Parts: sequence; C-alpha cells; structure tokens
Amino acid sequence: MPARPASPSRRQFLKHSLALSAGVALSAASHRRVLGANSRLRVASIGTGGKGWSDLTATAASNRVQVVALCDIDESKAHLGQAAEKYPDAQKYTDFRKLLDQAGTFDAVIVSTPDHMHAPISLPAMQLGKHVQCQKPLTHTVHEARQMRLAAQKAKVVTQMGNQIQSHEAYRTATKLVHDGVIGKVREVHSWQSGAMGWILVDDRPAGTEPVPAHVHWDEWLGVAPTRPWLPKIYHSFNWRAWQDFSNGQLGDFGCHILDPVFTALKLTAPLSVTAKAPAINREIWYRESTVSYVFPATEHTVGPTLPVTWYDGAGRMPDRKALGLAENHPLPGSGSILLGEKGSLVIPHVAMPQLLPVEKFADYKIEVVPARDHYTSWAHACLGDDHATSNFDYSGPLTETVLLGTIAIRNPQTTLKWDSAKLELTGAPGAQALLTKPYRKGWEPKWV
Repeated sequence: MPARPASPSRRQFLKHSLALSAGVALSAASHRRVLGANSRLRVASIGTGGKGWSDLTATAASNRVQVVALCDIDESKAHLGQAAEKYPDAQKYTDFRKLLDQAGTFDAVIVSTPDHMHAPISLPAMQLGKHVQCQKPLTHTVHEARQMRLAAQKAKVVTQMGNQIQSHEAYRTATKLVHDGVIGKVREVHSWQSGAMGWILVDDRPAGTEPVPAHVHWDEWLGVAPTRPWLPKIYHSFNWRAWQDFSNGQLGDFGCHILDPVFTALKLTAPLSVTAKAPAINREIWYRESTVSYVFPATEHTVGPTLPVTWYDGAGRMPDRKALGLAENHPLPGSGSILLGEKGSLVIPHVAMPQLLPVEKFADYKIEVVPARDHYTSWAHACLGDDHATSNFDYSGPLTETVLLGTIAIRNPQTTLKWDSAKLELTGAPGAQALLTKPYRKGWEPKWV
C-alpha cells in the first residue's frame, strides 16, 4: 500500500475549526447562489445506475427540474443507458471532470457514486458554485467531511445528503416524540443493523485480472483510489462496499440513516470518545461484525453529563434485550434504535413508525404523525429559493464525521479514542490521527478549501 500522507497541518485544522465555529446553517434565502422561484433548476447527475437512478428520477419528478447532463463510468443499459433513454436531451459523459468543464450548462449536481468519489466530485462542483445533493455517507474520510462542510459554507450553495429517510414520517414522528418529552430525558441509546453483509464475497483480494468490458471506464471508476486490476462482480457495481479503498463497511452504509433520528431527536454534537469491539481486519476488506461505543456530551434532551450511544452490526446482531429491560422474546426490528428514557423507551425502526415502551404504559397514548417531506424535490426547490434542505452539509457533515470515527475505531479495536472536534484531533492509538485522511492517486488529488 502507498504510504499515508502527513495529516493536514494543525494550522489548517485550527483555521477550519474557526471557520466552522463562525458559520451557521444557512437558510435557502441567505444563499447568494439561489436561482429564483421562477427559474428551472438545471441538474447534472453523476452516477446514474442503482441508487443514482432513484436519486435522479425522484429529484426530476419536480416539473421545476431540467435534467441537462448525465455521467456514469458504465455505458450499459442499467447505468448510463437507461438514464439517456429517459432524458434524451441531456448531454452524456463518462468522466465527471469533463462534465464539470461545462460548468455554464448546469446549476446543480447529484452525486451518487461509490463512497470514495463523493468528496472528489462534490468539492470541485461546489467550488464552481454548484448546488450539491450527495449520497450517504457524505464522504470516505473524516477530513473530507469537514472539507465538504467548509466548501458549502464558502460557496454559499444549497446542499443535501442522501439520507432520505430523515424526511420520512416515521423518523420525523420519532423526533417529535422525544422533543415533546414523551419518554422524558434519555439516558442511553442502542442502534443496530443486523443484516448480513452480502457484498463481502471474498476474504481477501483475489489474484489475477480479466479484460475490462468495453462499456466500463475502469480508470474513471477507480478515480482517487489506488490502481488495481478489474475483476467482474468483485467491485463494480455493488460489491465495492466490502473494500476499504472504496467504502466504510456496514457502519458507513447504514450509520447515516439509523443514527440520523438519534442525532435530530437528541440534538447531538460531536462525540467525546469512541471505542470498538471487532475482529481483526486485513488491509483490504471490512469486518463482518462490530460493536462501536460512542460517548457524547449532554444535551437538553439527555440525562447526566454524557450520553452513551452503542452501535451493533453483523448478521443477527443487536443489543441484548435483558439489558434494555425487555423480555427475551420481545420483538425488535432488524435495524433501528432504542432510546431509553426516564419515563419509557422509544423504538425507532429503520423505515417504520416508532413504538413507545412499555406497551401497557402507553396503550392509550395517541401518537401524532408528522407528515413526510420530499427529500429530493425540497433540495431542488431550495436551490430555487423557496424551500430548505434539512440534511444540508452543516448537519450531515458532523453526522458523517461521527460515523467515520467509528470506522477508525474498528481499525483500532479495544482502544478508546478521544476526539477533539474543534482541532480535528484523534488520540489514543498510534496512527489514529493519520486515518482521518488518506492518500490520493496522483493526478486525482482534491483541492481543499
């Protein structure tokens, strides 16, 4: 593996931290690049297959959106092909850099690529003054997440992370229940994703290579990552999630979803520390299970000086029901969170309505459902000046930093890492600070703020 570069200097960190402390979440009306309510938003979509397809079509469902450019490294029917059929007037690209060279032709970009290319595409787009909607997790590293937040503030653009469940009535309702004090102040939280990691197909990098299909632009897919041979199915277009060069494993994949209502309900800020239990992992592939324990400072919705939040993942893994005060056979969703409060507990399933416990205590309590928002068109309309994006980078940047700190802890199991968010300083294990960033392939290095 190439040597890791030196971490960004302390002077840079302090400069960035001061900028963040001075910055505030911007309303749509305060963005100088908002287009105006009578305009149409010209959108460029980068990554048009898989999740990118639903991101694109859901955003373009607004009649105030015009799809003007499409970019995907895969020209097949399932990727660039189907998007080109649906939006035949849009310009087509296989290299995002060539699309960005045509900055005068679009106003906003949707970035729906593998994790390792989120920041390398979003940062130059924002530096060109373009509004950005980017898939979760927002970035591949903690340093990139901080840079995304700074870049959005500097460019005064409208941003949104693709944790679209935040806008679902279930998560919005759960947040209101906590803010209304229904379960009292919260003393601890447990969150989990117990699904199998079906994208882990091998235990280490396979030997050999095969010819790259004519419709795949492999060098552009690798982007900032180190060069490696093409193999079918192992990486593109779905199983890249197994690989540290391209993703952040199960926690990276689901943390920005499942921990999102925990953050919004409890108004969490940066954690103070993080500790992980996980089996040893090699330099290539992510773990198959983990337990990650965060400690957060108290908020107005929590009990005591700190709040413990514990994450569990791996096939069949979830918190012990007895420790939660539940019967051994009490049903829990396959993924979600439980908030233990002074007056009761709140189960927040992943994409289902929240449940108050104990059942008998809350049998007569009528939950007021908070209507859903449209996560996609609200971003587009915010770019046009008459809506707002709830998962803008001022919010989703710190959420992503927290999630990715957990992945650093997984690389340093059984060790408590201390986090100083203002200084971007991670201590407690040799090399932990270096893992806040990563090396970038020569010629693909991002331009930092």
